[in-house]
Amino acid sequence: MKGHIQALLARALAALREEGALVIDPPADIPVARSRGDGHGDFASPVALSLARTARRSPREIAERIVARLPASDSIASVALAGPGFINFSVATEAFRDGVRRILVSGPRSVSAAVVGRAAVGGGRRIQVEFVSANPTGPLHVGHGRGAAYGASVANVLEAAGFDVEREYYINDAGRQMHILALSVWLRYLERRGTPVEFPSNGYRGDYIHEIAAELERTAGGDLAVDTGALMDGVPADEPAGGDKEAHVDALIARARSLLGDERYERVFACARDMGVDDIRSDLEEFGVAYDEWFSERTLVETGEVERIVMRLRERGHVYERDGALWFRSTAFGDEKDRVVVRENGESTYFASDIAYAVNKFDRGFERAIYVWGADHHGYIARVKAAVEALGLDRDAVEILIVQFANLYRGGERAQMSTRSGEFVTLRELRDEVGTDAARFFYVMRRCEQHLDFDLELAKSRSNDNPVYYVQYAHARIASVLRQCAERGMVPGVGGEASLETLVEDEPVSLMRTLARYPEVLEGAAAALEPHRIATYLREVAAELHGFYNAHTFLVPDDAVRGARLSLAVATQAVLADGLGLLGVSAPESM
Repeated sequence: MKGHIQALLARALAALREEGALVIDPPADIPVARSRGDGHGDFASPVALSLARTARRSPREIAERIVARLPASDSIASVALAGPGFINFSVATEAFRDGVRRILVSGPRSVSAAVVGRAAVGGGRRIQVEFVSANPTGPLHVGHGRGAAYGASVANVLEAAGFDVEREYYINDAGRQMHILALSVWLRYLERRGTPVEFPSNGYRGDYIHEIAAELERTAGGDLAVDTGALMDGVPADEPAGGDKEAHVDALIARARSLLGDERYERVFACARDMGVDDIRSDLEEFGVAYDEWFSERTLVETGEVERIVMRLRERGHVYERDGALWFRSTAFGDEKDRVVVRENGESTYFASDIAYAVNKFDRGFERAIYVWGADHHGYIARVKAAVEALGLDRDAVEILIVQFANLYRGGERAQMSTRSGEFVTLRELRDEVGTDAARFFYVMRRCEQHLDFDLELAKSRSNDNPVYYVQYAHARIASVLRQCAERGMVPGVGGEASLETLVEDEPVSLMRTLARYPEVLEGAAAALEPHRIATYLREVAAELHGFYNAHTFLVPDDAVRGARLSLAVATQAVLADGLGLLGVSAPESM
């Protein structure tokens, strides 16, 4: 409807310009928005105010002239002026009925395509959404769960709006933490072989380490065993003995690689990485999250992409040497300080891999690259955008969304999370306790940059206070009415041909008006990358449906009335199912 009103205004402005009554070029995007509050119609346009200065006329006079030239439209019930020059439009009830008919014709699985028009919004433009991408050093915790739910929903909304979306997981398998993981697994393997070891204070300690070590022993037998004394030769003391824990673990890693050799160490590393990735993949699939691509960071190093990116920066004059390291001059592109890309020992940094990965996305043909990162990565935004710009790419094509932490409360107490100590609440545990539907819905109820306190008791409750239950119950309630209709042998009369003109009461008209907003909500959610708008909207639809249900009997003797009310209910059910699907939440037929 917004587009229809913009078209009417454009035609009026063109007519005024042709007549010479308004010598001005109309704006390419005529401002139209939903009105706020009752008594101001459904939509309002301040276009007259924006034209006043150039046209050298009062906004009110311009608005009056525009209204006088507006073409007639069956979709508009009335047009009125307000304030200094706002033009308010009231949509005809029949237009809302037409919206219901379009939903009914589309069917419950293609509502977004029918009511939005995919090609007109996204136009098939290629977008990559990369999310979660946690180090495969342990199971996903509830913090990762929010990034998973948010990223998956963003991708779904963009796809529904007509973009060609690829979902990607970036496997961080080339850094120091992965070597600490491999060392931790190997030490537990040695323990299983009866070799006493002194486990480092900053090694990974979760039960999953023992599980990986058991698999390593099953496949390798005793081939990876060494003498403990040889392992500790030249290794500095750990922190409890007054040493440096980071130097201690780095020396242990170096010693392990030396004793095992490249081939045997790679077997340990690969076992730890692959089991970690497989566990994450399984966890996310059970959470309803699937990826088109699992991209390994190591491939960037092994194929020379990182080295080539550093060379490109050097050729463009954006790096310099200092203290034996190679620095990227990121301050020249808005960062707060310059960043190291090659360390003193000649090894490339995490940041160098990040640059290569960003460029790789565009080399694969994506027009936009959307990252969904945790709050602890906020400081990386400026440096990544700086590097992209330095390499001649569009920094605005890189969009980095920061997802704040999710604080889990159980029994009024906040749970602590630490992947290194092994004391954390896993995403799997959360799913087992509250279910995937509740977790997915709760995770996206707020903007990603807002902190989220996850109330377990509320998520598990079967009450109207539980938002996901409230929405799902609206869908199930409609299904229940349809089953009762069949049991009574009544003809539902559902379809675009139903006598929707009988729907004149406040409750059905209000519900139809709310359903008509779905295209705008979806487009707005896609444009702003804010799936919480869908969650909020679904709660409004559910509230309208429950109000309609409580005020009117659906299974009445009158065929026309019954068909109209059930048609509106079925259209509502289709929108609920479509919106819930975008959030990765099921639409149950019974509860």
